[in-house]
Amino acid sequence: MNALPMRAVPMTPAARHAVELAHVSKHYGKLAVLEDISLAAPVGSVLAIVGASGCGKSTLLNIVAGLVKADSGSVQIDGVADGPDQDTRVISYMFQEDRLLPWRTIIANTEFGLEAGTLNAQARRERALEALKMTGLEGFENAYPHELSGGMRSRVALARSLVVKPYILLMDEPFSKLDPQMRSQMHQEVLRIREQLKMTVVFVTHDVEEAIVLADRVVVLRPRPGRVRDVLPIDLARPRDPLAADVAETVRRVRALI
Repeated sequence: MNALPMRAVPMTPAARHAVELAHVSKHYGKLAVLEDISLAAPVGSVLAIVGASGCGKSTLLNIVAGLVKADSGSVQIDGVADGPDQDTRVISYMFQEDRLLPWRTIIANTEFGLEAGTLNAQARRERALEALKMTGLEGFENAYPHELSGGMRSRVALARSLVVKPYILLMDEPFSKLDPQMRSQMHQEVLRIREQLKMTVVFVTHDVEEAIVLADRVVVLRPRPGRVRDVLPIDLARPRDPLAADVAETVRRVRALI
């Protein structure tokens, strides 16, 4: 399923970084996928990971989510590697495909990530309605996925990732199949909601322009195995117009690194 809470992590408010990786490596058999990866996403920031196909971007995101275990190195969430399941914060994962269940209504799809928890049906519905309103889908609660456009389906997927009130939102190219206009709208939605919820966002993308428009910091990976080539702070005022000279120049610099 898309946008489900992947793991819970202990709350340590004094931690400087929401996500911090140090010297992380990953192999599949003899194939080296990631080598000596170190990066950090400060609390409340947006971190983009870019690089050529095959550089291990999705594997890296899966390691942060706890879906894949690194062979070496450390992964800390909010300053803690592992801890007791108490006073937890949630990580949500939004995949490239929306993965909506076609037989469930939009509100039922949105509630899905809450069904394994302790909330009763009324509380789940209230949380789902709140997330749908937040993503501009108020009034579409009883529609089915096949009745929605691609952009609206992406909004449902985003709502489902938000319904669990994540501390960290991970995104694996969730808007790659949208047309440029709708993709731009979703960028603004993500930034607006991120500011509203004060969450940290980490996403991977092939689209350098998307990375520059959204991120506070961009990690550029070199391929086979994936290694950090550079980390660039993006000190540009928001909102960022892709056609603006400073944005276009930053895009050019990052593309040159890839």
